[in-house]
Order: sequence, then C-alpha cells, then structure tokens
Amino acid sequence: MSTPDLADRVAELLSVDHDEFMARVERETEWLKAEIRDGTFDNPQGIVGLEYEFYGVDDETDALKRVPRRLLEYIGFEKELGLHNAEMQTTPQPLSTYGLAAQEAEVQARLDAALRETKSSGIRLVSDGMWTIPPVGESATGYLTGSVLDNDIRIATNMSGSERYHAMANVEFGAELSLDAPHVTLSADTVMSESLITSVQPHYQVSHAPDLPTYFQYALRIAGPLLALGVNSPFFPPELYNDDVDVQTILDDGWMENRIAVFESILNPPQQPKVCFPEDIDSVEMAIDRIVDDRTVVPMLFDGSDRFGDQFAHFRHKHGTYWRWVRPVFDGPTKSHANARIEFRPLPGQPTVRDVICLQAMYAGLLESLAKREHPVKQLPWDASEENFYTAARNGLSGSFQWLTADGVETTDKATIYEELFDYARDGLSLRGLTRREIDRYIAPLEERYQKGVTPARWKHDRVRNAVDSGTPFVEAVWEMQTEYIERQEQTLIEGRFVDWL
Repeated sequence: MSTPDLADRVAELLSVDHDEFMARVERETEWLKAEIRDGTFDNPQGIVGLEYEFYGVDDETDALKRVPRRLLEYIGFEKELGLHNAEMQTTPQPLSTYGLAAQEAEVQARLDAALRETKSSGIRLVSDGMWTIPPVGESATGYLTGSVLDNDIRIATNMSGSERYHAMANVEFGAELSLDAPHVTLSADTVMSESLITSVQPHYQVSHAPDLPTYFQYALRIAGPLLALGVNSPFFPPELYNDDVDVQTILDDGWMENRIAVFESILNPPQQPKVCFPEDIDSVEMAIDRIVDDRTVVPMLFDGSDRFGDQFAHFRHKHGTYWRWVRPVFDGPTKSHANARIEFRPLPGQPTVRDVICLQAMYAGLLESLAKREHPVKQLPWDASEENFYTAARNGLSGSFQWLTADGVETTDKATIYEELFDYARDGLSLRGLTRREIDRYIAPLEERYQKGVTPARWKHDRVRNAVDSGTPFVEAVWEMQTEYIERQEQTLIEGRFVDWL
C-alpha cells in the first residue's frame, strides 16, 4: 500500500463518530452479558492457546531486517506493529496431554516451515524479548522514529500498513509516545518505538465464564513470580542509552525485563494508564464494564452480519486497546466456539519453542490447581501482587516476593514460594490427566532455571558484564551477546531447551 493510500485510510478512520461507536459498544455489551448468563461462553473443560511474536534479522549479520509482506503472507504469519515483526497464533486445544503436545507440534511445524522459507530471502526469525542490533546502515533511533507527514497525517516509515496503528499517532489519547526506561530516553511522533519488544501470550479459557474472576485473581497473584522465570530483555540497542551515563551504571540499574517499561512509557496517558497491572474483578460483568469504561483510542464502525463474532465487533475492537498486563477476553468466531479466557501478556519471547510451551503449561497448570484447591494466595493483598510484578520486571529471580502459603502463612522465602508454584503447577497438569513424566517435560526446565538462578535475561546480562569487565566496549559486548544468542537459538529453537545452553 502506498503512503498516500494509507494516509487516506487513516484520515477516514479518524473521521469515525466516537458517540456512534460507543452507542454500539453499549448495545453489544448488554447482549454479551445476556449471552454469558445463558451459558454461551461456557466450555466443557479448560482450553489453552498462544500468541507468539518474532522479529526478523539478516541471516548473515544478525542485524534487524524487514520481513516482506508477501513473505509474511506466504508463511502464514500475521503482521505486527513493525515491518520486522511476525506473529503466530496457535489453534486452541484442551489442557491435556494431547492438547499441550498439539500446541508444541503446531508451533514447531509452522515455525520450521517458516524458517526454511525466510532463509531463502536471507532472513531468520528470532524468538526474543527485544532486538538490539538495528538494520545494516541504519540507526536504531532513525528506524524507530522515522516518519513522514502526508496531508497532515503522520505515517511511521517502518510500521506495518495497518491504518489502526498509524491512527494512534494522529489522535489525542494522552500517550506521550516517548520511551522512558533506566538511562534510556527516546522521543517519537508515533507508537513505532513499541516495536522494540516481542512477547509470548498464553491464554487460558475457563470452563464456566462466571468463574473468570476467581481465575483472574489467581493469575494476578502468580504474575510476578512467573514473569521472574521468563525475563529476557535486559538491554536496549546501545545507542539509545543516555550519553552521560557510564557502563557500570547501566549494568547495575538496568531492568531484567525492559518490555514492561517500554510498553508502559510509550502508550500510557499520564492520568489514566492503559498499560498497567490490573485490579481484581468481582464479577464477569465488572470485567466487561472495565473494558467499556477504558478510554477509546481509535474507534471504528463495522457493518453488521449474522456471524456470531460480529454481534459484538465494536466491543472486541475496544478491547484491542485495553492493554492490561493480564486481561480478560471474550471472543469466538461462532457460538459453539465462544469463550471467556485470561490472556497473560507480560512474558517475553523465549530462547526455544519448548521454553515457551513450558511457560504456557505452568501458567495453565497453576490456574487449574490454585482455583480448584482454593489456595489461600487468592487473599494476598492486591498491592503485594502488583509489587511482586514490578519487582520481577526489575530484578528477575533476584527479586524478593510476597506470598501466602497453602497453610495461609505469609512468607517472603523464595524457596518456599517456588516450591509451591512448581508443586501446584504439577498438580494442575496432573488434574488434566498428564503423567509424571509428561509433567516433568514441561516443569523441570523451569525448575532448573530457578535452581541455577539463570534466566535468559541473566544469561545475557552475565555475558555483557563479563565482556565489559574484560575490556570489551559496551556496544561491542551487547552485539556479541546478541550474536551468540541468535547462533545458539539457531541450533535449539525447534527442539532444544534454554537450560541446554547453561
């Protein structure tokens, strides 16, 4: 799509009547609540799914590389924010031996085929939390901030051709569009800086939609400790660090999971945060109302049809910018596939497919067990859960967390916390019919991360610090680390595990 065509489509989108959009949202909301009361969104069992983001790099230099749209369509991946991004969504499966195996096999099969095709174009898809090497001959700043004005419409140069993405730079919803992280600042005119980061987002569909608030509360309580196991974005592209800060300060003060700071600082209005750790919900109706009450960014109007999903198309569109780190989702292309689920959004991309599925299994197993066993951690104060979350983002497994044990005892003892987390994840998977051996396949690699105290972020951080301590310049140290990460991943992405790197 040419820039003028895109600008025209953005301008058309910006002319949408907000009041009419909200009137349709409110009508659909009443219909949605009635369908939930009627049991339409119930399922006979827990179901899992996954969204998995990648970025493209040059197969020879490991520098960021744009993925041609025709290639993206050919390999069956979805476009994401940046031209370098690609996204895969798995087919939802029952939480069971065969369901989890199907999740892994689908990712492996599709990714293996995609890698074969992208290689012929000199591109490799990377599973990671943040890229650090800009495209050859370009700066990270220029790539992220480049934009043009076309008839007063701001168009980001390296953003996908979705008018919704570009419209965000042309509406006043209060976001600063500027990156603010420890010793990093970057001002921009669009949301393109958010394309620094890539994530994996496991989903858990609850079997009985009215029970979603209980599962949601448990998801918030495990968010911090689970994120701490998966952190994987400790470094920005080196040029983005402020000139007046020394390398040791960068290494000492940097977060283990910078995705959190990136997403929040770029897209949050100062007074009404949209990207944040969400509060507990007391009912499904409250969950729906919070989505409706959230500030609309870019309204759109849709033509009606008899298709089930179109009955609440405006509500689902509004949900698209309800950017909470853990969020309820109400969806379904058909009535028989209608579902209420909890999307877990904090996790970065991981070194291997197995690691992604391990985190998905642990997340689902914990929700399954904690809710069914009525674990008292549900009573952990919300403030403590929020603090756990941001502690995990800053410090990974080195952080200190708060917890309520199965006996209702408050503790900050990390060994006790993670012993319970692993035990209850195992129990949840056992409740869904997995054997001990099958459970070990998913949980043991994460236990080994904890026991060794090494996450992907710590692996990266240690390599950069060791190189700097040996006299390597910081920029070179980060690039060497990134190259080693990509090279190791090339050998292990489809069938290996991160712990095999250690």
